[in-house]
Amino acid sequence: MNKLIGIKGLGLKCCVSMLAALVALTANSADIPATASSSALTFEKAIKSAQKNDPWLTGNVHKQDAIEAMSTAVGTLPDPKISLGLANLPTDGFDFGQEGMTQAKVGISQMFPRGDTLSIKREQLKIESESFPYQRKDRESKVAVTVGSLWLDAYRVQESIALIEKNRALFEQLADVAEASYSSALGKTRQQDIVRAQLELTRLEDRLDVLGQQQNRFEGMLSQWLTEFSIEKSSQSETYVDDDFKLHNIVLTKQLPQIDLVNSNIVLTNSWLRPSELAKYIANHPSLVAVEKKIKSTKTGIKLAKQKYKPEWGVNASYGYRDDDPMGNSRADLFSVGVTFDLPLFTNNRQDKEVKSAISKTEAIKTEKLLLMRKLLASYSSAKGRLLRLKDRQNLYKEKLLPQIHDQAEASLTAYTNDDGDFAEVVRSRIAVLNAEIDELTLNVEEQKLLLELNYLFIGSIDPVVSNNNMNLSSNSDFTVTSGEE
Repeated sequence: MNKLIGIKGLGLKCCVSMLAALVALTANSADIPATASSSALTFEKAIKSAQKNDPWLTGNVHKQDAIEAMSTAVGTLPDPKISLGLANLPTDGFDFGQEGMTQAKVGISQMFPRGDTLSIKREQLKIESESFPYQRKDRESKVAVTVGSLWLDAYRVQESIALIEKNRALFEQLADVAEASYSSALGKTRQQDIVRAQLELTRLEDRLDVLGQQQNRFEGMLSQWLTEFSIEKSSQSETYVDDDFKLHNIVLTKQLPQIDLVNSNIVLTNSWLRPSELAKYIANHPSLVAVEKKIKSTKTGIKLAKQKYKPEWGVNASYGYRDDDPMGNSRADLFSVGVTFDLPLFTNNRQDKEVKSAISKTEAIKTEKLLLMRKLLASYSSAKGRLLRLKDRQNLYKEKLLPQIHDQAEASLTAYTNDDGDFAEVVRSRIAVLNAEIDELTLNVEEQKLLLELNYLFIGSIDPVVSNNNMNLSSNSDFTVTSGEE
């Protein structure tokens, strides 16, 4: 009987030793660098692909081309008009040579718009077309923030799944140790400990299912930006999808990108700039410049409305051919020339109101710029405050919380292996370690998302700089907030 008990005790000690080794292996595996697959979707590649495949940018270019072509068209005089007719034909016999007033007339007329209407219209559309490049810069930057944030969310889910999968083997070993200890009747393990271990395994499975749902959600949202649609020239309004991209089971790189923060000297400080000082940093933001171009265009509309106080001129000329009289005598042909113009006398209900309307439109656009400026300033305030708080939490996790949680887990496992601890405490401590690691991952991902938001706000104050490892901007020819990977 004593020999049987010794064999059971030896088996239990072996299980506990294996458990301790597995815990050490799990803790050390976090320090092993992950090798990225060549087919994995990188952070930078996702952003560049989204910008390249964005149909909005192509449509915006076409809109600019349309406005520029129209600016040439509106600056051209209207086409002259030709008139042909028979004048004063006698009705008693319809004889062309019977009456001296009967003639065949051909005329031409040309209208001249009021004042400088043509040049002002051309200038107005030219200014309007200048806003489109800034709209594209802003769009590319927004795409970078949106796609970058989606990539980071998908990365967080992917790595959370990896952490749970890594710790699941540990919880399975905990369940085996508890069952072995309970079967040997040598330790303090109770039946509820076995049930608790199985319950935690089930909870891990549920967490994996929840994370799998989130992964499918972010993959679908990413595919919206990365799927390439093209229009075949050989068929009308027909599109096809590039089959090189997968819509499901997108594999991301294992390395979290490190984004360079623009104007970090004013962001990573506890002092706050006044709104008037901060406005200097975002005054050249593409969205603000685009609105400013719109304001200039509407101001030109005021000048255009004032041209209606001037008359519209027209010149006409005609030549009348007359046949010989009944006696065979030749009649002289007739030539006429004239000028027409209108008199803008009643301006109270027309010209005055049109000028007032144009002024009101300009003032309305100015309010759009003020609202946009306030929105950008508020976004900066929110992002900076969250970033500073997040860095405080990161320091707390790194310096205190994570070391303490690991020490607690190691102490509870040591006490349990020495038959001086509670199995439930071992399970709780390992769950706390797993939750802390996932929380730290979430903090690191949220930091990069905030850096994306802040870089978008300062996109107008930097130049396009591209390096091999780190990128503040990346685009074909415009400013765009992106980041590289180390």
